[in-house]
Amino acid sequence: MTLPRERSGASETRVTGEVTDVRAAHRFDEDELARWLEGRLEGAERGLSVRQFEGGQSNPTFLLETDRGRWVLRKKPGGPLLASAHMVEREQRILRALAGTGVPVPEVPLFCDDESVIGTPFFVMAYVDGRISRDPSLPWASRSERTEVYLSAVETLAKVHDVDWASRGLADYGKPSAYLERQIGRWSKQYRDSKGREIPAMDWLMGFLPEHRPEEGAVTIAHGDYRLDNLILHPTEPRVVAVLDWELSTLGDPLTDLAYFCVPHHMPRSDQGLRGLVGYDLDALGIPSQETIVETYCSRRGIAPPSPRVFAFYLSFSMFRLAAILTGIDARLRQGNASSESAQSFASQTELFAETAKRIAEGA
Repeated sequence: MTLPRERSGASETRVTGEVTDVRAAHRFDEDELARWLEGRLEGAERGLSVRQFEGGQSNPTFLLETDRGRWVLRKKPGGPLLASAHMVEREQRILRALAGTGVPVPEVPLFCDDESVIGTPFFVMAYVDGRISRDPSLPWASRSERTEVYLSAVETLAKVHDVDWASRGLADYGKPSAYLERQIGRWSKQYRDSKGREIPAMDWLMGFLPEHRPEEGAVTIAHGDYRLDNLILHPTEPRVVAVLDWELSTLGDPLTDLAYFCVPHHMPRSDQGLRGLVGYDLDALGIPSQETIVETYCSRRGIAPPSPRVFAFYLSFSMFRLAAILTGIDARLRQGNASSESAQSFASQTELFAETAKRIAEGA
């Protein structure tokens, strides 16, 4: 079956996100890809343009263009990979399972697990026209638009967590118990396997977090990387039209996603790496406080808000996990196969996240 042109009203010149030429570390046989796409993607037989998106610190992401439309390709990076990392197989599965649930996700028409095509498994998804903001302060928006964007993101997260995962064929997508225990173990192992330098705060957290796990509630789909720059916003309206980067998703504790979304409220403003909101006047900007975000989410889902001490644990865990992820980015930098030119600015924040996680845990 040949896929028809994407008819979302996308501009022929403007592209959602930033694109560059394919970076040297991520080049693959574009002719072989075009041959595989013939008969599957309309226009591929008449020529295929491939450019790479900036961002996407884990899995390289590419813009595909033919004379009939645009699509997006996600693949694993080349080189040695950590076990259970870069799981594009799981990502395409969850995207397909969420179609029709009310959670805004791109359609995924193609998946290829034949590594002989471009060297790794990959999938092709619909191109979604819109805006991606790397800066959580949303400098382009008005005060009211900022409020609406954040509330739309909270509403969208609630929709993710409301999905009946068993009815969507995801009963085997993750283990429905001991999520925090397994996650702390997973990211502790990734840190140990990836680290190029000692970070005392990480050692402290690996001792603290297992001993202070709160009792977990209902199991939901957990996105695993739910932050503003993994959302596509409508081209002109302050609302979410797509949720991206599902490779870390599983079944788990929904409060991990909620706390992760609140991490910028505890990190300093910056013009690079993972940017924070500390240093801004949130009320003047119209950005909801952490307390408002938590209350809005819990009201929307009809659940009791977590205590400040419990939520502090989830914040600390979220930053610990981010520090472990950044350690993995640093390892790929040392290997020469980092997925983004901005990888260095992210990797340099590892200690900052670890030390902030420790400070929040100590103050709980």
